[in-house]
Amino acid sequence: MSDIETLRTFDDSLLSARNLATGYGELQVLFDVTVDVRADEVVLVFGPNGAGKSTLMRALIGQLPVWDGSVAVRGHDVSEVPADEMVSNGVGYVPQTENVFPNLTVSENLDIGAIHAADPASRRREIFDLFPRLDERRSQLASTLSGGERQMLAMARALMPNPDVLLIDEPSAGLAPQLVERTFEHVAAVRQTGTAVLMVEQNVTAALEVTDRGYVLDTGENRFEGDADEIRDSDRVRDLYLGRAAPDGG
Repeated sequence: MSDIETLRTFDDSLLSARNLATGYGELQVLFDVTVDVRADEVVLVFGPNGAGKSTLMRALIGQLPVWDGSVAVRGHDVSEVPADEMVSNGVGYVPQTENVFPNLTVSENLDIGAIHAADPASRRREIFDLFPRLDERRSQLASTLSGGERQMLAMARALMPNPDVLLIDEPSAGLAPQLVERTFEHVAAVRQTGTAVLMVEQNVTAALEVTDRGYVLDTGENRFEGDADEIRDSDRVRDLYLGRAAPDGG
């Protein structure tokens, strides 16, 4: 288990943030944060309330300006790329809330995601193979779906352009306990298709079942980084964070 003094970095990263600083207005939330996601990895970010987890996601996707440091995809600096152009740089994003269009059908939601797809018809078939339940619900309005199905649709829509890496903010938030495991099975399935995943998640124990590596953020700084087994086996992380990790909204 590494602390901030010996934080590992990876030269073969698909997505990397280096010494990232950002915030809102004059309020700095992230301080010198470094995160790597390599190809085909599932990487978890967790920490206590107010740690800056969602802020990190917004900075990575271009919704917040990078005050200092950098964000790169496949070695290409995207620190100043606006959010609406990140898809063309290979990055998809599933926000925690308002992540589907409720008054559109499942198919229509996928159509919106397909705007940047190279072969929409072929990609739609791949998505329905990945999420058969959505195929069954293709004509239903998203507002009529269950919470788990909506989360599935949000992932599917973000996957339509076949991104290199998918950022997911709190995939299990608001779901019934019996649906949480299924949600993480979907995350694992996404990785199996060749898309790497970076997720913020409050249900750390369940998320670690499909995670390769993880980062702990606290008060906007890296506190720990390690493989899933290292995080799970660390008395310090368990005592300090696993009992209090919760949605932070910021």
